[in-house]
Amino acid sequence: MPPSSSHIRSLYRSILRELPHRPLSSPSPVQQRIRATFSTAPAEDPTRQVEAGEQYLQYAKSQRMYATLLERYNPGMSMDEEERVRLTARRVGMELPEEWTIGKK
Repeated sequence: MPPSSSHIRSLYRSILRELPHRPLSSPSPVQQRIRATFSTAPAEDPTRQVEAGEQYLQYAKSQRMYATLLERYNPGMSMDEEERVRLTARRVGMELPEEWTIGKK
């Protein structure tokens, strides 16, 4: 049995929700491609295309969750080396000395 149009529309909206937000006036190339894929008549079995869309949706959700967890549990990932060393020293109860530069009193 072919999937209903409401199910396809729901899948389309779910996929767009997982993509980074962009205004409707300037959709990304990925959004344009997804829209073109969903708006054209399916050449293959529509059930197979819906299953592929659901699989892509699960992949996009997993990638978003992975990025969230990576940022949560590795907060020093986006820090530069000096800041990471300073925070590591503070974690074990040490303070790094101030760096002396020429011209600084």
